Amino acid sequence: MIYAEGVSQAEKLAIQFGAAREREKLVNRVFHRFLPEQSKEEVKMYELKQVSEKCYYINCPAKIGVYVADKEHVYLIDSGNDKDAGRKVRQILDKNDWHLTAILNTHSNADHIGGNRYLQGQTGCKIYSGGIEAAFTKYPVLEPSFLYGGYPGKDLRHKFLMAQESDVTDFTDAEFPREIEVIPLPGHFFDMVGFRMPDGVVFLADCISSRETLEKYAVSFIYDVGAYLETLDMVEGMEAVMFVPAHAEASADIKDLVRYNREKVHEVSDKIFSICKKPQNFENILQAVFKGYGLIMNFEQYVLVGSTVRSYLSWMKDTGRLNIAFENGMLLWQQ
Repeated sequence: MIYAEGVSQAEKLAIQFGAAREREKLVNRVFHRFLPEQSKEEVKMYELKQVSEKCYYINCPAKIGVYVADKEHVYLIDSGNDKDAGRKVRQILDKNDWHLTAILNTHSNADHIGGNRYLQGQTGCKIYSGGIEAAFTKYPVLEPSFLYGGYPGKDLRHKFLMAQESDVTDFTDAEFPREIEVIPLPGHFFDMVGFRMPDGVVFLADCISSRETLEKYAVSFIYDVGAYLETLDMVEGMEAVMFVPAHAEASADIKDLVRYNREKVHEVSDKIFSICKKPQNFENILQAVFKGYGLIMNFEQYVLVGSTVRSYLSWMKDTGRLNIAFENGMLLWQQ
């Protein structure tokens, strides 16, 4: 196992053998997908923040949006990473005397759908999703299977990568609130979407990461690099009363952050390009990326960063930056 400089022996042992909650904290530290870096002032977890007359978000590792059409018709944008998150969300709903009508899932990553089953079981709410995301939400073993590229062992079949299954309804359902615009945001994941609310608030899911996260870890999870760059171009041109990304601070102006996310994509692709000056197999490329960015290697990061590196390689081959060769029973990538 490879560790970044500065990781203590206690942290190394906790990552390998520690209790689940402590292990979660350490995993969250090393990859932004689950827990973004916070701003200078420590943010209170599960604090309800109002951003417009009818829109709020719940501060947590992946922000949960709240749209209050009226007290009897309240909609969540995503549901947090597990049953405990669902319980905390339910407490907020009860405190405000809000009735949960539905959860609108932006995509099927476990940190966004982990509270689905609990909240659906407690309230009977509908859960809306679409496309491939709906299949992953209904059959969550698909996520670790996709990331690993085969049947996922026990090390990958846990709540951080595999939520509990939940029943889903497509966005085309007659009861879906038509005042809410569904915005396709492909790239980070298969059919990820965002939502524009009637009062001009836009929930952006995972299409941008905070500057602090990218400065520290550099490699954010991307499924389709080309689609992701197109999404960034589209988001850069959008206007809103307030943008609420899941892994960055809410802001009325995100253009600079969008540009920084784009710059990081090109930085990572340039690094991979330089690694492939001589023919390299995938494992050597991944090792060089980990060492180059000081990332901590464990099973979760192997599949998360590894899947992202494979996506970069595919994009770079499709766009003519890299070529492949088969030698001695190996697939090699080269300039």
